[in-house]
Amino acid sequence: MLLKDLPRDALLRPLSRNEVIGMLVRLSIFGAATYYSIKWVVEAMDPTSKQKSQAKKRAEEQMRRIGLEGITLTEYEMNIASLLVDPQTIKVSWRDIAGLDEIINELQDTVILPFQKRHLLPNSKLFQPPKGVLLFGPPGCGKTMIAKATAKASGCKFINLQASTLTDMWYGESQKLTAAVFSLAIKIQPCIIFIDEIESFLRNRSSLDHEATAMMKAQFMSLWDGLDTSLTTQVMVMGATNRPQDVDPAILRRMPATFHVGLPNAKQREDILRLILAGENLSNAINLREIAEKTDGYSGSDLRELCRDAAMYRVRDFVRKEQIRQIAQQLQSYEEEEGFIFLAQLPDRTNQSRQGPSTRIGYGR
Repeated sequence: MLLKDLPRDALLRPLSRNEVIGMLVRLSIFGAATYYSIKWVVEAMDPTSKQKSQAKKRAEEQMRRIGLEGITLTEYEMNIASLLVDPQTIKVSWRDIAGLDEIINELQDTVILPFQKRHLLPNSKLFQPPKGVLLFGPPGCGKTMIAKATAKASGCKFINLQASTLTDMWYGESQKLTAAVFSLAIKIQPCIIFIDEIESFLRNRSSLDHEATAMMKAQFMSLWDGLDTSLTTQVMVMGATNRPQDVDPAILRRMPATFHVGLPNAKQREDILRLILAGENLSNAINLREIAEKTDGYSGSDLRELCRDAAMYRVRDFVRKEQIRQIAQQLQSYEEEEGFIFLAQLPDRTNQSRQGPSTRIGYGR
């Protein structure tokens, strides 16, 4: 039947209660199916959706562990919060660092004291930690250990920022993540943002840089120390690098406190060796001062590897001696067993020799 053939009263009649409920149910089912279908398509198009969900779980766990459960965070701040490090879980302290007493004292006076004694001069614009601290020097000299010990001693929240976290395939997402770094740090201040190998992230800008990378660097510097930055904000950026010449000059300007962590001298190497070998079973013939003098040019990491190799050689020699001893015991037991079998067969051979040629088969004389 065509629509024009229906009577006018049938078209204008109100829907019954069951028809309205049925229509609402169908619309609800259609809406839910459409929502989940679109959500599935969007997640399928974004290869990082699984990583984001895992980062959210890690962030919630870290926030609960640090005691920041009541803070409301955005989606981008949750991604950055997954990089939070609880200072209480850091096992490195000043006692684990040897040969850098001068740098440690300067860090305690310049960085840690303003964080811990802020209440002494709450209205002062000068008594505050620096905006940035740069640790530079050859590899393996303890820059990362100093950063860990600083975070533990200051009691600040610690964000171990990685450049890969700020890169995203979608245009504009990197800028939102960069903004989330500082918005999160302000919410949980006092906070230290640590960037290891900072030259790979904030290196010298040039006209050859990608547009997204250049915008991300510019926004990072603007949020770090720009027009809207408050002087009372207790957020500090700490970077470590072994190539300070590759860091952008604008970044170096924002890091007024710079510390050169160089190769240790003979006295520092002796202190490092004494710290590394503490608790080890050493021979009385070992002279740490002599070893320190013979290891000129070694970093702290090199000295640790040297001691590790020495320990491995000791275990290796012991294992080889044990293997040789076991092989000797096996050979001895084998020879004893063969000798016993030979002695057991001697009577049979004697009987065979007594029987003479009559027992032999063949032609005889």
